[in-house]
Amino acid sequence: MRGGKRCSLVLMLGLAAGGAGIAHAARRQAEAVDWRRAATEEDRLRLRNWRDAWMKGLRQARAGGWETDVAALGELVNPDRSIAEPGLPDGDYRCRTIKLGSQGRGTLTYIAYPYFRCRVSDGGKQLVKLTGSQRLTGRLYPDTDARSIFLGTLMLGDEERSYAYGQDRARDMAGVLERVGERSWRIAFPYPAYESILDVVELVADEGTAGTGAGGTAGASGT
Repeated sequence: MRGGKRCSLVLMLGLAAGGAGIAHAARRQAEAVDWRRAATEEDRLRLRNWRDAWMKGLRQARAGGWETDVAALGELVNPDRSIAEPGLPDGDYRCRTIKLGSQGRGTLTYIAYPYFRCRVSDGGKQLVKLTGSQRLTGRLYPDTDARSIFLGTLMLGDEERSYAYGQDRARDMAGVLERVGERSWRIAFPYPAYESILDVVELVADEGTAGTGAGGTAGASGT
């Protein structure tokens, strides 16, 4: 009986510690100005290796017979393409996900999904994918004059609430946001939890989205 009570106490303490850790991670993200203070250690590692993931994903997609499809994407999948002023203006966007490479057998090395709907709010700090069976939601952090960083989580199916960032490593998302055209951006997610080596989310601003005229000329295919 005493042993059972001790086990129950240990379990309750573990749950409390886990809940405190999740709350701390969420609070850390909300309060952080520097994305490095908000990101988990695993996501910092992912982001450090973003270029390795990009090149590996491209190699696998081309070797898998998708070379023509990859070439048609143009500057969207050029890792060296970046225009100054990467911030996303508030407004609505068309967004789609392109998967490059495969983490194992049985999955394609290239998948291009159709466009869905995304929205940016809070002065360019919040991004959410509104439609589709896999929906990202999270925060954008300034980094350099050529890129920003996205930290967020993945919502699946008919879920109405997202996990707190840092609660589930399989749901956490970390990506590099860059501007690639006059009205187009991309977020590159190196080594996502599922399927691919690199996910590229393309965002194309709706006509009504303000502040998209500066920063260069259109360069991304498919806009």
